Amino acid sequence: MIRLQVNGDQRSCSSGLNLEQVLLELGYQPRLVVVEFNGTILPRHVWLAQPVVESDVLEIVTIVGGGS
Repeated sequence: MIRLQVNGDQRSCSSGLNLEQVLLELGYQPRLVVVEFNGTILPRHVWLAQPVVESDVLEIVTIVGGGS
């Protein structure tokens, strides 16, 4: 297990995962979020190649649809 900062809170997840796997483990739907990873917004096409390690900082914004 590793500890991360997610949206300002300390969270734990399995070690050895890429960013997309971490999002799934934390209960997010990857297609519905934007992720800032250690201060940089990462495009989706790099999520599978981006390892997540102890003390990484994620800011996750959920996209909400709607309108009138």
